Amino acid sequence: MTHEVRGSASPSGAHVDAGSEAARGAKGPDELRREIERTRHELGDTVEELAGKMDVKARARARADELKDRAGAMSVQMRSSAAHAGEVGKQHRTQLMAAAGALVMLAVGAAVMVQRRHH
Repeated sequence: MTHEVRGSASPSGAHVDAGSEAARGAKGPDELRREIERTRHELGDTVEELAGKMDVKARARARADELKDRAGAMSVQMRSSAAHAGEVGKQHRTQLMAAAGALVMLAVGAAVMVQRRHH
């Protein structure tokens, strides 16, 4: 079983079906110019992107700035949390003092009871 290949070889060496090439139609000079211009823009964007990736100093500087911003935000958050904890402590100071006093009384009472049992 053999298949006949119709068409001609393309510049890349692959066979191109002549019928499909005719169906697409030949590109006119204006269309080719637009395609060349689009390709130039794409190539320029690619070159800029690659140049940006190769600029190690700029990338390191950007990363340092990012980390500095993040550290500043964390510092603000920690100060806010500490201030909130201080406010809560002030609001409940009386309760905390009473609880601490009760714990001291329990410890002293337990020590006295242990002392009495041993004498």
